[in-house]
Amino acid sequence: MLLTNLLPPCGSTRCCWIPGAPGSIMASPMRNLLSDISCYVRCFRVFLAKSTEHQTMQQFVEQQLPGLLASTGRGKSAINILSVGGGAGEIDLQIISAVQASYPGVAINNEVIEPSADQILKYKERVAATPNLDNVKFTWHEETADEYESRMKAEKKSQKWDFIHMIQMLYYVKDIPATVQYFHSLLDAQAKLLIILVSETSGWETLWRKYGSSLPTDDLCTYMSSANIKGILDSFGLKYKIHELPSHMDITCCFTEGDKDGELLLDFLTQTCEFSKNAPPELKHQILEELRKPGCSENRNGKVFFYNNLSVIVVEP
Repeated sequence: MLLTNLLPPCGSTRCCWIPGAPGSIMASPMRNLLSDISCYVRCFRVFLAKSTEHQTMQQFVEQQLPGLLASTGRGKSAINILSVGGGAGEIDLQIISAVQASYPGVAINNEVIEPSADQILKYKERVAATPNLDNVKFTWHEETADEYESRMKAEKKSQKWDFIHMIQMLYYVKDIPATVQYFHSLLDAQAKLLIILVSETSGWETLWRKYGSSLPTDDLCTYMSSANIKGILDSFGLKYKIHELPSHMDITCCFTEGDKDGELLLDFLTQTCEFSKNAPPELKHQILEELRKPGCSENRNGKVFFYNNLSVIVVEP
């Protein structure tokens, strides 16, 4: 979701199921978007073109992340970073650049957990094309977060990390509290765990709270926002700070019948393959009406901008 991690299961965006939401799970022909990777990629590209998510995250990494990591690598000869769901590495390399700027010349050990071989290949290609990485050692683990945890426990390994980040990937974890608790346990003193996902102030929260159970999930992902993560962290008694990142997406084209980009955005918003074609007419009408409302979007100068707000949650050791 992000978006920067372009493909599931640790890939990019938000999705798909909310317990207790009104409505009922629709049967075929509606299919979850993640069941068709080529369709997902087309939708995701339109999302990137229409939203400010990438720019918002990049700005955070450049302007705020260095301050948050001010004490993380102090006095160390090497900084250990663990990327959980690193995708194709775009945001990862921006994070590494920020760490290098804060600790010039210090060696960096960057390990990546990513289950998609295609994404790892793209990550490696990006590293090969990026200058000034001589002091960075990269290690990729082609596995899910759950598989990594199981392997570490089986091998009786418990490496400590100076910085762990989980960006737009918790939607694809089966036991989210257990996953958060495990990776938090790997933090060294003065370390930080950074979680980025959709904000409870976003239009995603409003849309999925109301219509999530009327859309197909196929058990591929779980909808969750910052509100859920705060509840989990509070239950563990962990200390954290939240930084809200305003972001928006121009969804004006969704309201023009037959507009190709509009149809792909609707697919992305509902996480449904060919939503306009396969959704019951009444459900399509209701969702289009909901998308216009203040809880989801803002109308400006004749255009409709969906609230794509993000939350950055920084958890202390």
